[in-house]
Amino acid sequence: MQTVLITGAAGGVGTKLRGLLKGVYALRLSDLKRPTDLRNDEHFVEADLADAKALDEAVAGVDGIVHLGGISGEAPWDAMLQSNIVGTYNLFEAARRHRVERVVFASSNHAVGFYPRSRRIGVNNPVRPDSRYGVSKAFGEAVAALYAFKHGLRVTCIRIGNLTDIPADRRRLSIWLKPEDLVQLVRIGLEHPDIRYEILFGVSDNARGWWDNEAAFRYGYRPQGKSEDFRDQALAAQTKLTTSPIAEWYQGGPFCSDEYDGPQNPDLS
Repeated sequence: MQTVLITGAAGGVGTKLRGLLKGVYALRLSDLKRPTDLRNDEHFVEADLADAKALDEAVAGVDGIVHLGGISGEAPWDAMLQSNIVGTYNLFEAARRHRVERVVFASSNHAVGFYPRSRRIGVNNPVRPDSRYGVSKAFGEAVAALYAFKHGLRVTCIRIGNLTDIPADRRRLSIWLKPEDLVQLVRIGLEHPDIRYEILFGVSDNARGWWDNEAAFRYGYRPQGKSEDFRDQALAAQTKLTTSPIAEWYQGGPFCSDEYDGPQNPDLS
C-alpha cells in the first residue's frame, strides 16, 4: 500500500478525503492542529507550511502527497503570502528533496473566476483569478509545472469547484463536486501511469457546468454526482440570497464582487 500524505488534513475537504481513502492508502496527516477525530491507523505530523524544516518529517518517506493545506478562502495578502505562496513552494521543494513520486495539488475554480458564466472554458484558457486566494492557486499551478518539468515530479492540479454533499444554490449547480468524485480525481493523480503534469477541473456531472473537463475524461474520470438531482433545493435556497450583478455575471461569484471597485459595466467578454 502506498503511503500518502494529506496536508490540511483537519480541514473540511481533508476530513472528507480521510474517510473516503481509508484502506486505499496508508495515510499520513499534517496540519497546524491535530484532527479531533484522529484514528488509530492515521499518523499525524504537526507542521506549518511556512516552516520548511517542519515539512521534512511530514514528507520524508511518503510515495505521494495530496496538498490541501493553506488558507481556503480570501484573506489579507501577508497571511496569503506565507500560507499559500511560501507554503506551497516549501511543499514542492520538500517533495523534490525527498524524491516523492507524485503530488496532487488542490487548486481552485477561483484561479479562473473572472470568466463570465456565459463562456465555457477549458484548462488551456489563461488564468483569470478573482481574488488574492485565486492568485495563490494560479501560483501553485505554476510551481507545480516547474517541479514537474524541471525535477520530474508527476503532478495533478485539481481546480476544485465546491465540495459538499449537495449543491447549495444556483451557482453551485454549475460547480458542484461530489466527495466521491473528488476521490476519483485524486486517485487518477496518484496512480495513473500517464500523468506527468495536468490541470483537471474538480466538478461532477453538472448539466449547467461551465468547464470543459476533457482532460479528466481522457484519464478515465467518470463522475457519479449530478447536480440537477438537487435543483429544486438549490434554486429555493437561491431566492433567500442577497447578491450583486458582478457576482451573478462571473463564475467566481462573490469572490469577484467582494472589494470590487472596477467599472460597473465592465467588459463582459
